[in-house]
Amino acid sequence: MTGVALAEELLLLAYDDTTGKATMPRISLDLGMAAAVLVELALAGRIAYADGSLTVVDPTPTGEPVTDEVLGRIAADTPHTPASWVQRLRHGLRDRILGDLCQQGVVRDIDETELGFIHVHRYPVVNTSVEADTRQRLAEALTGAAAPDERTAALATLVVVLRMESALGMSGDAAADARRRLEEIATGAGFSGEVSIDDSVVRPSVGLVVAALAKAVDQALGKRH
Repeated sequence: MTGVALAEELLLLAYDDTTGKATMPRISLDLGMAAAVLVELALAGRIAYADGSLTVVDPTPTGEPVTDEVLGRIAADTPHTPASWVQRLRHGLRDRILGDLCQQGVVRDIDETELGFIHVHRYPVVNTSVEADTRQRLAEALTGAAAPDERTAALATLVVVLRMESALGMSGDAAADARRRLEEIATGAGFSGEVSIDDSVVRPSVGLVVAALAKAVDQALGKRH
């Protein structure tokens, strides 16, 4: 695997470039991080859906540390459903990915103290090129200027499931139009969650992870209100 990981792209979209703070509910973002890594592994042909569970079909490392750690964990553990893995992986994953982005010089970690003893971390962007490329690909997909590739379609699917239209700088009618287009992209790529289990080792896996994420986000947001 080369380039920027899906989870990193999603995380950069979810954090304000200047304040370095998350712009969406943390629990939704944590669930999204877990799903993004699983989708990454499915697209890379490393995991597949079989007999109700996600299993490793190719243990070859991808070269991305966080993704490979999850690959190893799935290989070493007993089989679990996509929904179970989304929940199992969400704890601590965001901090790991933020740490990697800091090491790469994409964001920086600002450790502040509130009320004299509460440590709060902010992650403003240092290198804007990574996020700029991500936003450009999504913008082209939204306008139809270019047919989205598989990875861009997967990212668009995660964005719509996590309700991140505002992270794309859209509101009102524009956000509604963007959501419809993102849903079209997800459905067209076979990532919407409405999948049939066939001989494919990738698309059912991605679709089922997306479906698990959507359900988990709905439940999490429901508990917040």
